[in-house]
Amino acid sequence: MNIDEQVKILTQGAVDLKPGGAETLKSLLKESQEKNKPLRIKLGIDPTSSDLHLGHMVCINKLRQFQDFGHQAVLLIGGYTAQVGDPSGRNEARPSLSADEVENYARTYLEQVAKVIDMDKVEIVNNADWFSKFSMTDMIKLASKVTVNQMIAKDAFGKRLDSGQPLYAHEIIYPLLQGFDSVEIKADIELGGTDQLFNLMVGRDLQRSYEQRPQLAMTMPLLIGLDGVKKMSKSYQNYIGVSDSADDIYGKTMSIPDELIMDYFTLAAQILPDEIDAIKTKLDSGENPRNVKDELAQKLVSIYHSVESGKQASENFINQFKKNEIPDDIPQMQVKATIKVIDLLSEANLCASKGEAKRLIAGGGVKLAGVKLEDPNFEILAGADAVLQVGKRKFVKLTP
Repeated sequence: MNIDEQVKILTQGAVDLKPGGAETLKSLLKESQEKNKPLRIKLGIDPTSSDLHLGHMVCINKLRQFQDFGHQAVLLIGGYTAQVGDPSGRNEARPSLSADEVENYARTYLEQVAKVIDMDKVEIVNNADWFSKFSMTDMIKLASKVTVNQMIAKDAFGKRLDSGQPLYAHEIIYPLLQGFDSVEIKADIELGGTDQLFNLMVGRDLQRSYEQRPQLAMTMPLLIGLDGVKKMSKSYQNYIGVSDSADDIYGKTMSIPDELIMDYFTLAAQILPDEIDAIKTKLDSGENPRNVKDELAQKLVSIYHSVESGKQASENFINQFKKNEIPDDIPQMQVKATIKVIDLLSEANLCASKGEAKRLIAGGGVKLAGVKLEDPNFEILAGADAVLQVGKRKFVKLTP
């Protein structure tokens, strides 16, 4: 595959390529080919919980693409930085974690990442290996490489200062630590979400200070969750987990708003640009979005389980929703404004009280489009088109 074709694939879905955009990437790829020297592609992950979701996998998918083109994937486990807490995109300080928590989370992260990354060809490093040996002198030397003015130029920091919210000193240190990781790794390209751009650019500054060639900063979008509004997050209960069952991955995918179909294909489905174009053409020509979502759902299941599991999940979904397992004469309800599921259950007379609704949700007795809801405050958007089920016998068809 020639370099122009590689650039087309590698830039698919990317938001930032700094500096120089696709031309810089093309230049790096050409140099790598001429010198027969793989580029070092850095992706840092701070293990802050036990499970990954599809939002986390957007950059992992991109790292795999670089692997497929023969470059060296460097997966950095933030064994030290996870204990500090990444403030990126947050309006408050992130709670710090213990070393034991980070170690346990890192183990489960790697098990899940292995579903996408070729673990035989990845270089895994842990920044605790160097930061645990840092002396106060080392830290002061590192801090001397940047100014306070640079650090508070970070958008999230500026907003907090302007609003009178506290900004802790250790949060200012975090971008420095992430940036120094790039120095240790000698990264040619660093991947991250759009909320990481500031930190990636600090890495460029530090590499320059340590007389290294500054890395190309490459960011990917934050995947929007099942609610169609907020970024995918376990906190918002709008996620598809990497460790979810095949039926849950399929069912959750079928519940996404139609307008997210192309984003999920582009960022999560590991398909090529020409295939993306074909799917867009299909939708633009009037293909039923539900048919395209079935294709998407099967593809996602195949990544984290198998092709056979994807086909079976599709059949299971059809059996549940189209073969009279849901009565034909269920009541309908139009959702005119965004509403919490606990309130909707009460309004639709599916529960006698909000207390009963909470108990049912906690017990796994409430499903939307076949997917169990876990959060009583989960928001159902205006115009929702799905079946809400309570227990085995109560249903209501939500209509646009």
